[in-house]
Amino acid sequence: MPTLKNKNVLVTGGAGFIGSHLVDGLIIEKPAKIVVVDNFFLGRLKNLAEAKMNFKNLKIINQDATDFEAMKKILPREKIDLIYNLATKALEYSFVNPDDAYMVNVNLASVLLRLLHQKKYSTLIHCSSSEAYGSKERGLISEKHALDPETLYAAGKASADLMVRSYYKTYKLDLATIRPFNNYGPRQNDKQYSAVIPITIKRILSGNSPIIYGDGNQTRDFIYVKETVRAMIMIYKNQDTRGKEINIASGREMKIKDLINFIAKKLKYRGKIIHKPPRVADVRRHKASAKFARQLLNFVPKTTFNEGIEKTIKWYLNEKNSLN
Repeated sequence: MPTLKNKNVLVTGGAGFIGSHLVDGLIIEKPAKIVVVDNFFLGRLKNLAEAKMNFKNLKIINQDATDFEAMKKILPREKIDLIYNLATKALEYSFVNPDDAYMVNVNLASVLLRLLHQKKYSTLIHCSSSEAYGSKERGLISEKHALDPETLYAAGKASADLMVRSYYKTYKLDLATIRPFNNYGPRQNDKQYSAVIPITIKRILSGNSPIIYGDGNQTRDFIYVKETVRAMIMIYKNQDTRGKEINIASGREMKIKDLINFIAKKLKYRGKIIHKPPRVADVRRHKASAKFARQLLNFVPKTTFNEGIEKTIKWYLNEKNSLN
C-alpha cells in the first residue's frame, strides 16, 4: 500500500481553503517535505501559519502552476514524488472572466499531466469539482452521471477531468481524480468570489442581512473540509483508486434557504433576509451518491453538518474578534 511517510509532496493551491487543510492533514502522515505552489489569487499565507509552526520542512513557492517551464524546474529541484492538484480560480470568478476561469483548470491539468508523462514525478491526485456534473438529472449524482457543466469554471473542470481520464487510458499513469461536493469550514474565503456559507456568516457578523438568490430551493450537498482531506489522503494510499473518479460528499442535499435560516438561527439573527433575482447558471440540485467512496475506501463522513457549522462559525467569530 502506498504511504506518504518520507515522501516529498507538492500541493498546488496549497495556501487556499481546501489546500491549506490538506497540508495540515499531510503533516500527520510524516512526509519528508511538503512544497506548496500557489500564486495567491485567493490563497493566504495566514492559512499556512499553523502548518509552518508544526512542520519544519514546509516550503512555500509563489508561482503560477500553469507555467510549464517553472514547474519543470521545481519538480526535480524539490525531488517531488507526488502532486495534489488543488489550484483553481473560484466559480464566481467565471462570471467576471469566463475564459480565464475555464483555461486555468485546463492548463493546470495539461502541465501536470505532461510532467507526469515525462516521469518528472510519480503520482497525481487531481481535484475536480461536483460542478462538472451540472444539475442532478434524477436520483443521485454518481460518478457515471453525465458531465453537463453550467458555468465556464465548471466546463474547465470537466475538460480537465476528460484530459486526466484520457492520459490514464492512453499511458496508464499513476493518477486518480477526486470530485468533492460543496466544502465548507474554517479558512474558506469570505471576501471576493466567496461561497454561500462564509458570505452568509460574514454578513450576519457584520450587521448586514443575508441574501437568498432566486427562490432558495436550489440544493447543495455540503461536506466539512477536513472530511474531504481525509478522503484525499485515503485515495493516495489505495492503489485501487488509480484511473478512477471518486465523489466525496455527504449524500444529503440541503436547500439554500434552509441553510441560510440554519446559520441565522445559530447566530441568533432575527432580522430580515434579502431576496434577489436568481444567479446566472446556478446549479439547481446537487445530491451525490457516496456509494463508490464507501465501497472503495470505506469512507463515511464523520462530521455532522451541525458540528461542522458550529466549528465554522466559531472560527469566523475568532477571526472577527482578532481584528477588533
